[in-house]
Amino acid sequence: MTQLKELRDFYASKLFDECLPFWLNNAVDHEYGGFMTALDRDGTVVDTDKSVWHQGRFTWLLGELANDSAFSDRPGRKTWTDTARFGGDFLRKSCFDTADGRMWFHVDRQGYPIRKRRYAFSESFAAIAFGELAQHDQNEEYRTLALQCFDRFLNHDQRADVEPKFTQHRPMQSLGAPMISIVTSQELRSSLEWNPADAVIEEAIGTIEKYFVKPELECVMENVSPSGELVDHFDGRTLNPGHAIEASWFIMEEGRIRQKQSWIDLGCQMFDWMFAKGWDAEYGGLLYFVDVKGLPVQEYWHDMKFWWPHNEALIAALLAYECKRDEKYLEIHQMIHDWCYQHFQDDEFGEWFGYLHRDGRRSVTLKGNLWKGPFHYPRMLLTCIRILDRLLKANESKS
Repeated sequence: MTQLKELRDFYASKLFDECLPFWLNNAVDHEYGGFMTALDRDGTVVDTDKSVWHQGRFTWLLGELANDSAFSDRPGRKTWTDTARFGGDFLRKSCFDTADGRMWFHVDRQGYPIRKRRYAFSESFAAIAFGELAQHDQNEEYRTLALQCFDRFLNHDQRADVEPKFTQHRPMQSLGAPMISIVTSQELRSSLEWNPADAVIEEAIGTIEKYFVKPELECVMENVSPSGELVDHFDGRTLNPGHAIEASWFIMEEGRIRQKQSWIDLGCQMFDWMFAKGWDAEYGGLLYFVDVKGLPVQEYWHDMKFWWPHNEALIAALLAYECKRDEKYLEIHQMIHDWCYQHFQDDEFGEWFGYLHRDGRRSVTLKGNLWKGPFHYPRMLLTCIRILDRLLKANESKS
């Protein structure tokens, strides 16, 4: 129990004393609104363009913290609320294409559009952001925006105006859509009491289990054919351990919430397989891509160590321990934790570096860009704090 309490206090200190101040002090654009996340290790802005993903993600994080009564005594709560509203305003005013209602992926500092992607992940992150604002302020406009954004995400691939990624000569479906459907539904169920969430989650978990989970290969595929078959080419064989591990804890969490053991077992099995596939036995840390057949991987960054898969693995291992009370998961969590805080942590300025070489050497000093920002790392810290609080409470009730 002492070990769990120390770990909880460690994560709380990292979140509230290092991570949040780093982003609040350096990312908020008081002149034009929103957040600039392209930051060097000391918080210096190296590019003023704005990732729409992170406008939603940081707004969600701050709203999530402000809405959690467990943190009501934290002195920064008003700042979280004010900055979340600030982010929501920029999302609403600058991140939608008025021509078709879709969201941009990349805008400049003033909010002028630069790029729109084929995918609708900007909409999913905006949905959870608007959900937290709606919950906090009881704001019907934000509730409507949250549900509109998520509806766009859920129905995106069925729309006639969306160009498919693959031709019909070799069509594939990807893990990303069902896994993000799960977590977004979970968030909107919490913030908006959105009743359809359970059904959306059940369908998404069923899709993952039916098409992507491969017991015969002991893995979770990233891309499969429409019928769930292995596509024996580079794209079809490539596994993304971090992505599958992220999906595993979404499923575990739903099993925990709804007391459904089969989902807990499924999530733990997914984690077991993909941690075994991804962990680098020689240097430690999680490889970014591996081939399901052990063949060479096409992407040249396949053996780099990115920050976010490790964040997801830390959550998954700790949640698996909570759900199963199997000490092996606590040991795995500790192993990942030790490796991460030896290699990703910046003791001088706080926060994590994002990109390492295979042997753990830092590749670049960036703390943020269009992809890395105030999301995976602080979400890991927050989620692990909550898991540890539940574990500590459960242990206290037994003593």
